[in-house]
Amino acid sequence: MAPRPILWMVIPCYNEEQVLPITAPLFLNKLNELAQKGRISENSRVLFVNDGSKDKTWQIICDLAKQDQHYIGICQSRNRGHQNAVLAGLMEARDKCDITISIDCDGQDDINAMDQMVEEYWNGCEVVYGVRSKRDTDTWFKRTTAEGFYKLMNALGAEVVFNHADYRLVSSRVLQHFADYEEVNIFLRGMFPLVGFQSTSVYYERSERLAGKSHYPLKKMLALAFNGITSLSVKPINMIAGWGVIFSIVGILIAIWAIIEAILGNTVAGWASIICVICLLGGIQLISLGIIGQYIGKTYLETKHRPRYIISERTWEENQRHWIEEEKR
Repeated sequence: MAPRPILWMVIPCYNEEQVLPITAPLFLNKLNELAQKGRISENSRVLFVNDGSKDKTWQIICDLAKQDQHYIGICQSRNRGHQNAVLAGLMEARDKCDITISIDCDGQDDINAMDQMVEEYWNGCEVVYGVRSKRDTDTWFKRTTAEGFYKLMNALGAEVVFNHADYRLVSSRVLQHFADYEEVNIFLRGMFPLVGFQSTSVYYERSERLAGKSHYPLKKMLALAFNGITSLSVKPINMIAGWGVIFSIVGILIAIWAIIEAILGNTVAGWASIICVICLLGGIQLISLGIIGQYIGKTYLETKHRPRYIISERTWEENQRHWIEEEKR
């Protein structure tokens, strides 16, 4: 029988002091349950990634690590966003385990879907996407915009799994290759399909947040969506070029028509129509410049090669200092 894989759950946390004491035992129970079934190693861990929280989240993580060796945590030097927090946890885990499962801390994603994810790994899949089967818990506006976003992403040439966020199983072999993707502007749910390897999807129903408030308001969701599109596809640039050709042809035709009308003496005062055309073309030009500017800005950031995350503390280092101080006493 093949050796049981070591699993690390990667859980990003940002100001989660209200929900973390509730969900942490759930994650540990699932870890123990999978180990008792013989599907994963007893050396598996629950890795919390503190994304520069301003509340007591890091203190709670440290306390959990002292209570049970299966709890471990890393702390980023400052808040760098959800995607970078997940990336930091995955890169920390890639050399220490066989598989990772990234999941949010709020308890909305069905933790029991991990059983099927691990089974799919045993069946040979190295990437298993957690996909929402339906969006009944979302408002009409959020459901419509979210589903529209996935459709738009695929239409623009970005390969994303419909209704998949960042709940996924990834093998360490995939992570070793994923580490070669060094871009600063990251959109994980669109980047993992680019790596390849055998993959599948597991479907589950998402529930309400167990405690605390959502850290993804509409503004952040729109920013994530736009970042995903501009990070994974250049099709908007091609669309702008296409619009430019179309409007140039239309402009030439209008100019020819205007000359003919002037020769025939049919010209009339057209201040309103001129203003409308100018405003329309001006708006299109500004939007186009804005989109192009986004790509230029991303290129500027990529050339700097700034670190995508900085880990300032690790619970095992903190515990080691604690044990040394205890021995001195």
